[in-house]
Amino acid sequence: MSKDRFSFLAVVMAFWTYILHCRGGAFYTGHTDDLEHRLAQHKAGEGSQFTAERLPVELVWSGEFGSRQEAFEFERRVKGWSRAKKLALVRGDWDAVSKHAKSKSSPSTSSGRAEGHFFDTLGTAHPELVEGSHFSLQSTQTEITGTITAPARLDKALADATEFSRARVQALIAEGRVELNGKPAMSASAKVAEGAPFRITVPAAVEPEAKPQDIPLDVTFEDEHLIVINKPAGMVVHPAAGNPDGTLVNALLHHCGGSLSGIGGVARPGIVHRIDKDTSGLLVVAKSDTAHEGLAAQFAEHSVHRRYLAVCGGHPAPAKGTIDEKLGRSDANRKKMAVLTKNSSRGKHAITHYKILERLDSSSLIECRLETGRTHQVRVHCASIGHSLLGDQLYGKTPKSLKPLLSELNFARQALHAAELGFIHPISQEVIRFVADLPADMRELIDELSRSNR
Repeated sequence: MSKDRFSFLAVVMAFWTYILHCRGGAFYTGHTDDLEHRLAQHKAGEGSQFTAERLPVELVWSGEFGSRQEAFEFERRVKGWSRAKKLALVRGDWDAVSKHAKSKSSPSTSSGRAEGHFFDTLGTAHPELVEGSHFSLQSTQTEITGTITAPARLDKALADATEFSRARVQALIAEGRVELNGKPAMSASAKVAEGAPFRITVPAAVEPEAKPQDIPLDVTFEDEHLIVINKPAGMVVHPAAGNPDGTLVNALLHHCGGSLSGIGGVARPGIVHRIDKDTSGLLVVAKSDTAHEGLAAQFAEHSVHRRYLAVCGGHPAPAKGTIDEKLGRSDANRKKMAVLTKNSSRGKHAITHYKILERLDSSSLIECRLETGRTHQVRVHCASIGHSLLGDQLYGKTPKSLKPLLSELNFARQALHAAELGFIHPISQEVIRFVADLPADMRELIDELSRSNR
């Protein structure tokens, strides 16, 4: 056999281990000597090992090996990896792959011959095999480019065109990492046309900022997919500037043993939504990526039931009504949100339904039901109608007659409590609803205001 013929065969006889992202967020790992043909079979739902129930599928990683046995062995190892380790492989984060290794049978980036081969093959992208998906992956997984395949909301269109969930796409847009038609994308809900070119710059993976801390939690509900917490006032939800630890995320990492969805990012594992530091009440956290995606979709569709109890200054008139005002960042103070004009080009639509439950001394116990869930929504909406929440240091103006009482009770936070939370369980599809009683400080405040109103 000639040298040229031998070289030709060496090129042709390639063997592949590959990972598909399947319906429901699952990964499928396989090996083959004809990746293009095997991928076509999977996309058609053919073969005894791959059924139509897994569709649609998307190739998110493939690695080339020198022999069928090497490809098979690597497939066997990858199948035993955790989801977090598979995700690290897909995004080309070698340090995380090594860190997530759970046994000696897992490949290591520090082992002899395996190291060179490992780095040579991991992250190899084959855009020619995924032309139908209209996107290509760089070998480092730091940039994704392509075109929109069908008119839709931007977050949905990008999720359809890439391996990312809509929640992840929304986070990347918010971070300014998405370009559409050569310009920064400003809104996840913007309508995009078919054929529009996009570019997503994915940040390099970094060491998680949040560390597990043994902080007591009031757990209302927990299963293998999600956990519902009754958060106390004063606890920050996730680490941020000025609050590096002691947060709900730190407590959850300890309580759940690291079993939290990674979609929220390194500082916000499992976090689907949040409530303010000085607001008490119910909050749901995802323990798996599938649960995170399902919950995030419900929050995006505004189908989650949220009922708040609050004490506001004065007596709103009418006693029952709806506040429909767009909210956005204040021009005067970037730490505050503000009501914007209806025709403003920025901000988000926000709707709060309120009603008085009890008239108190110069104040009212009110119920607020949210159609939307915007930052500081209840606080800003109540302040916009002249009835800011008692104790609200940012938006409030406590009635003069009540200042001595709040001082005596040492009540220095907004009187706001997330009392009810309801949604469809993202896995079982069961409708579930939870209720959290008023915390002691708000109960005491209401009792005192009720007495002085007699």
